[in-house]
Amino acid sequence: MLIYLQLVGGLVILLLGGDFLVRGAVALARRLGVSPLVIGLTVVAFGTSAPELIVSIEAALNGVPGLAIGNVVGSNVANVFLVLGAPALLIPIVCQAPSLNRDVVVMIAASVLFVTFCWTGTLVAWQGAILVAVLLAFLINSYVSERDDGQGHDEYGEEFDGVGAFPQSVLVFLGFIVVGLAGLLFGSHILINGAVGVARAWGVSETVIGLTLVALGTSLPELATTIVAAVRKHGGIAVGNVVGSNMFNILGVMGITSLIIPVRIPEQTLQFDLWVMMAAALVLLPFAIRQIPIGRGTGVLFSIAYVGFISIQYFGVPVLAPETAMLTP
Repeated sequence: MLIYLQLVGGLVILLLGGDFLVRGAVALARRLGVSPLVIGLTVVAFGTSAPELIVSIEAALNGVPGLAIGNVVGSNVANVFLVLGAPALLIPIVCQAPSLNRDVVVMIAASVLFVTFCWTGTLVAWQGAILVAVLLAFLINSYVSERDDGQGHDEYGEEFDGVGAFPQSVLVFLGFIVVGLAGLLFGSHILINGAVGVARAWGVSETVIGLTLVALGTSLPELATTIVAAVRKHGGIAVGNVVGSNMFNILGVMGITSLIIPVRIPEQTLQFDLWVMMAAALVLLPFAIRQIPIGRGTGVLFSIAYVGFISIQYFGVPVLAPETAMLTP
């Protein structure tokens, strides 16, 4: 029972920590006079990916690389099939953001680069440096393009209004940032312990737990933001939130993690999970290019695909024997 409480408690603390961090960081950026566009491209996108970053770093440092990589790959799959699929069951999501075509293509290219690096067997520092450099180049280019076009500012402002109120006092929003970071660190520690315990109890690998339970939990901020955007009929933000999060996950989260410590890629991830992640990225391309709404029918298909992915993890993909897949106590 304790391991399940650790798993759930860790996820709750991570979500609260990420929320506090985003609110405090956005308030700080506003106080410094940073535009909503810059906040959206950096603070909010990074803030919603902060749980994945902290979990992946701590998992790698604690000798659970399968949990680190599974968390990112599973989160990217969940972002497309669940985060877009579930809201589409309620209301169609129309993809009409001006820069969405470019962003989806860049996300696919980044996914191809990431998969190529993974096939070397281990992500190391020089590969991590390239991933982070690509992310920085993408952010700079996005900022310059949107600033020159003069578009996107109002939409990002609407996204912040949908998330909720922000602290006004300097001391309060600095406190939000400190509490958020502390929550992420503490929550990730509890979550890792709980996830490893659940993996041992269920007789599956940490990779499977990372791809399913942990990835689902760390994708909840993206799900909440996408639902708000869909209800407010800001389809561009809904899809852009997913694309941006996926970019941060593979380029930022795995890039920074592999800069700190080499990350070994499990065989299951190479043979199956990476290809599902690529398929999830590619499936967005026609919706972005042709501006096809993600309607209820597509939402049903996306949701079925995600349920199928989760089911295959537990029933259809061979995993390592417990004595080789698990950490020794």
